[in-house]
This record gives sequence, structure tokens and C-alpha cells, in this order.
Amino acid sequence: MYQIKQYTRDQAKKLNVTVRASTNKNKKIDVFKDKKKISSIGAKGYSDYPTYMQTKGKKFADERRRLYKIRHEKTRHVKGSNSYFADQLLW
Repeated sequence: MYQIKQYTRDQAKKLNVTVRASTNKNKKIDVFKDKKKISSIGAKGYSDYPTYMQTKGKKFADERRRLYKIRHEKTRHVKGSNSYFADQLLW
């Protein structure tokens, strides 16, 4: 089971959403707004920025973040999309 990091909780607060462990076995986090589920994000089996920070250090995490943002450039700016929440909460 994925342990939600403080970084993600802080980012969620900025976006005025709440996060919980996902009920979808393939995802890390469910995102809620006004107690209504709006998204399931973060594929299990892949790391994210806070996980890399914890395990590999800031320099490595920053490089992985940079590459993630390049890879998802086309979809991560669409507000309310799964890609948007993954970018904002996990990266």
C-alpha cells in the first residue's frame, strides 16, 4: 500500500482537495473535492517526486521531476484532469 507523503498532502491543501489511499488496486491516490471523488492518480509500481526525495535524494528527484514534466507536457496543464492532479500532487 502506498504511503501518502507530506509533500502530497501540502500540495492537496493548496489545490483545496483532499487525498486518500486509492481504492483502485492499480493507483496510489484518490483525489476528492467536497467529499466527491474526482480522480485516481499515480500508477503503482512507479515512483514519484516525494518518494525519490526520500530514497534517492534531491538531485536525483529533481532530474526525475524534470523528465516527468517533459514527458507529460501535453496533458498536465488540463485543469481537473488525472494528469493535472498527478503533476500537481505527485510531482
